[in-house]
Amino acid sequence: MLAKLADALPTGQAFLYEPKWDGFRAIVFRGGSDVFIQSRDLRPLDRYFPELRAALLASLPDACVVDGEIVIVTSDGLDFDALQLRLHPADSRVAKLAQETPAAFVAFDLIAIEGRDLRAVPQGERRILLERVLANTKPPIYLTPMTRDPALALEWLSRFEGAGLDGVIAKPEQGTYEPGKRAMFKIKHARTADCVVGGFRWHKAGKEERVGSLLLGLYDDRGHLQHVGVTSAFTMTMRKALAAELAPLRERALEGHPWREWADAQSSMTSRMPGAQSRWSAGKDLSWEPLRVERVCEVKYDHLQGQRFRHAAVFLRWRPDKSPKDCRYDQLEVTTPYELEKVFGAARSSP
Repeated sequence: MLAKLADALPTGQAFLYEPKWDGFRAIVFRGGSDVFIQSRDLRPLDRYFPELRAALLASLPDACVVDGEIVIVTSDGLDFDALQLRLHPADSRVAKLAQETPAAFVAFDLIAIEGRDLRAVPQGERRILLERVLANTKPPIYLTPMTRDPALALEWLSRFEGAGLDGVIAKPEQGTYEPGKRAMFKIKHARTADCVVGGFRWHKAGKEERVGSLLLGLYDDRGHLQHVGVTSAFTMTMRKALAAELAPLRERALEGHPWREWADAQSSMTSRMPGAQSRWSAGKDLSWEPLRVERVCEVKYDHLQGQRFRHAAVFLRWRPDKSPKDCRYDQLEVTTPYELEKVFGAARSSP
């Protein structure tokens, strides 16, 4: 079951409000002496998180199916980059990371119990059953906090961000579990930033004709232009217009370009650069076209993870009144740190 983006916390009917976890969505099947962990796109995740097997066997009853999120908890909050490192082909590497940065599983829905399919059961009743199932659970298995109070959910929206959470999910209390449908609502943090446009990628449906995404940059305290993410939500008409509009900036773009070294395919394989491959992008064409560093655009983003936007930013407008050198990290809002233990503690104290 999925969620659709909402600008504000929905009200008008009974909702269950929960933190939105920033990890790998996973469904856990527990049967007999076996556990199977499956990703949202039906891929097995067991081999990447071997440390969860024993904990799930101990925490979950036989013949149940639980929906939740795999996360890695650090002293600085959730670490999505550490999760991505787990998708490694070598078992020895996975085992080493499992020791160094062990994962946790946060449960937020119960799909089956004692062999009974619960998908037609209202969300509120499934939550009660889930609380019973996980009443005595211990880390690294957690029950997500939940409240029916919109005011408290709004407080969570700002307070929990410092622990690396991604917003708030609103679930209709009488809603059933509808696989593949966006029957829930997600409310995420939204902010704006002025970013340098340092390059772009062609759209897969029109190389040399349509722009696929713009590569965004911000200057750090040392004056280095860091690649912070992309913006790509354009109509096909705008993609074609962008190709024509940006054409003049392609001329002599690599001369003195701050990302010039990234044009070297060999170096791009060892650093987080615009052309770098990751295990999530295997098989995709991530080649990029440099632009002279002259254009600035305003984008909407949800939050920063490390030095990059966690998700693709939304293009808002060009900013011809802004100088590229003014596009710095210090314009971004700083999130107050918040301990994850306090987030999990809210599960025991929320109404």
